[in-house]
Amino acid sequence: MHTKTLKELSALLQSKEISATELATHYLDRIEASDLNAFLHVDRALTLAQAADADARIAAGNAHPLTGVPIAHKDIFVTRGWRSTAGSKMLADYVSPFDATVVEKLHAAGMVHLGKLNCDEFAMGSSNENSAFGAVKNPWDTAAVPGGSSGGSAAAVAARLAPAVTGTDTGGSIRQPASFCGITGIKPTYGRVSRFGMIAFASSLDQGGPMAQTAEDCALLLSAMAGFDERDSTSLTPEQGGVHEDFSRNLNEPLTGLRIGVPKEYFGAGLATDVEQAVRAALDQFVKLGATLVDISLPNTALSIPAYYMIAPAEASSNLSRFDGVRYGFRAEGYKDLQDMYKKTRAQGFGPEVKRRIMVGTYVLCHGYYDAYYVKAQKIRRLIADDFAKVLSGPDAVCDVIMGPVAPTVAWDLGSKADDPVANYLADIFTLSTSLAGLPGMSIPVGFGQGDKNANRPVGLQIIGNYFAEAKLLNVAHQYQQATDWHKRAPAGI
Repeated sequence: MHTKTLKELSALLQSKEISATELATHYLDRIEASDLNAFLHVDRALTLAQAADADARIAAGNAHPLTGVPIAHKDIFVTRGWRSTAGSKMLADYVSPFDATVVEKLHAAGMVHLGKLNCDEFAMGSSNENSAFGAVKNPWDTAAVPGGSSGGSAAAVAARLAPAVTGTDTGGSIRQPASFCGITGIKPTYGRVSRFGMIAFASSLDQGGPMAQTAEDCALLLSAMAGFDERDSTSLTPEQGGVHEDFSRNLNEPLTGLRIGVPKEYFGAGLATDVEQAVRAALDQFVKLGATLVDISLPNTALSIPAYYMIAPAEASSNLSRFDGVRYGFRAEGYKDLQDMYKKTRAQGFGPEVKRRIMVGTYVLCHGYYDAYYVKAQKIRRLIADDFAKVLSGPDAVCDVIMGPVAPTVAWDLGSKADDPVANYLADIFTLSTSLAGLPGMSIPVGFGQGDKNANRPVGLQIIGNYFAEAKLLNVAHQYQQATDWHKRAPAGI
């Protein structure tokens, strides 16, 4: 049962071949038996109560296609009933009085909540080793990282602990773990999915999105998740393009005539040979499906790392100032006065990577450094967006989508980069520019690494589109998945 896609499970539920309660129980049992550390909080009674409601809805004949299908949420989305920790000691026992909009929308569609998923603390990381509650293991190779920050989400889908999950992507945190765990994940256009109730890291970059086995499943999920939310000031209004869409509408369109941009900057020094071979093979498959490859240049790609690591920490410094031990969350003991309480609470409540980024962000926002660093990074951000616009937009556009690797290598060993944060940052070279530009991007599985060590570690292909081109990206991914079986493969023993 757990090997079936979300679409297949939906059909079984609608035909009453299985009940939502039976399905939820099956996944809860699998979660309980797992040792991947993907889940941070599971409440069987709450889940089964939601499943019973879904069964009643199906019996009454007023079910949504997603009604009764289980889902789990990255622990960056606040939830009523389940703890919302953001992977941090600072929020270890916090239970929100309300649901995030994403959670609310999917619950309204009748989906059954399985629990909360482990993540890098406040979504800061590329390996899921920064969680205060321990690292997540990659189900393909438990010696490897699952990617981050949505590592718990990706591992849960790959291990078939959940057919669908939510993730968030600030600089690649949906696409990179999807690549490392051999699943499908999509980061929508910035503002497509509400950020209300999503614990903030970098407000101009954070974006929620779905992760599942297939592009078809992601299309169903995104259709339910997306749309304008008046409670989120960054949510796109209908006039701006934030309208409700059926992202499944173009899935079956042929790819004849599709122009695929292949950036030369994505295939240079630093790209592992086995990753390049898998990506090149995928591009060849797209040619067989009727597409043409176009060589393009995105000249400011290399600047995305310094620009991102000025902008994101600056916004994090501002956003995380609310965690002071006064209103909610962790509070240190044994303080002398208010100032001492602030210092001790933050010193004890935040992990090393979060402290590192707060310090960098505070520095670049200081008087005397703001213009030299933060403002300059924002100017570079515009140059990066312009690079994409030149090849994707207007009558002079040379390609319909852009393709390349998600990461320079397959997943690395747990602990191998623990003492080198810059090495982690460099692993985001191919995903950061898309986030800085606010464009949609996704990852689909296209193969595995090579050699004794990497042969069981997945490789993902990144597909990038113009603003609001999610339906096109999902169509392209779906057609590839109709012609290949990489997305159907599962770790041993699943």
